[in-house]
Amino acid sequence: MNKKNILVTGGAGFIGSEFVRQAIVKGYKVIVVDKLTYAGDLERLKKVEGRYSFYKEDICNRAKIKNIFKKEKPDSVVNFAAETHVDRSIQDASPFIETNIKGVQVILDISREFEIKRIVHISTDEVYGEIRKGDFYEDSVLQPNSPYAASKAGADLLIKSYIRTYKFPAIIVRASNNYGPWQYPEKLIPVVNYKALKNKKVPVYAKGLNRREWLYVSDCAEGVLRVLEKGKIGEIYNIGSGIEKKNIEVVKKILKLLSKPEGLISFVKDRPGHDFRYSLDFLKIKKIGWYPKVGFEEGITKTVDWNKQNLKWIEKKIYKNK
Repeated sequence: MNKKNILVTGGAGFIGSEFVRQAIVKGYKVIVVDKLTYAGDLERLKKVEGRYSFYKEDICNRAKIKNIFKKEKPDSVVNFAAETHVDRSIQDASPFIETNIKGVQVILDISREFEIKRIVHISTDEVYGEIRKGDFYEDSVLQPNSPYAASKAGADLLIKSYIRTYKFPAIIVRASNNYGPWQYPEKLIPVVNYKALKNKKVPVYAKGLNRREWLYVSDCAEGVLRVLEKGKIGEIYNIGSGIEKKNIEVVKKILKLLSKPEGLISFVKDRPGHDFRYSLDFLKIKKIGWYPKVGFEEGITKTVDWNKQNLKWIEKKIYKNK
């Protein structure tokens, strides 16, 4: 692709902001659309301040989104906008259905109307459900086990129907668990960081034996950029790392890096329907030139250091959204 206009929904979010920073550095003109919910924050984009256009808007607002497309005339769209936290979806699935399915439909319909050349939709490995052994491939059966995962699977199926019915130029990306700087403090790693720094009990579901594949956020954003530039229309690409850890291993590593005692760990009642293990085969994206660069030791050390240095930002997010 030439260095043209990319409209990025959810561009003030954790992964979306990393993508925006990278895209701007690579010379793209970027238009950010973000509702700025509890998880969104333009502070994540300070390094590229003044180098992107911004619209505070909900992707479910068809008229407003259409006006943005009309004004900015994007060549491509990357959709990061989503409700993402499983625990919140268990408490109330409605916002997840609204944003993750209805919002996606709005983006698809307007992209069709304006003849967008390419749209990359960010999905998740959770649409596959859990797998005890082996890996998920891009053509594995979808078996989501939480309202969040079901909403993302619904969007994937909707997009696949548009590809088939309308010859729609979309690509789906399914990434494994992201971590790194600027992650909102409701996911495992930032929660453990914060609790440990405050010498508070660190909650761990069940016995902490659930396994996740951990992907550093800059690697994920690079993968999405690679798919945008080199991916094949109509395809699905897994973005993984091959780095698999038990949750309890991750927790103990963070405590060690912070010189905190393991006695802070507090095992709590397991999440309903908790997936035991995810693992992705990502050979397909390797074939278009992407591979993970950041190992877990490097990534978790950088993440812990960032959390220590940015404790005020973390506390601001926690107390603002209580």
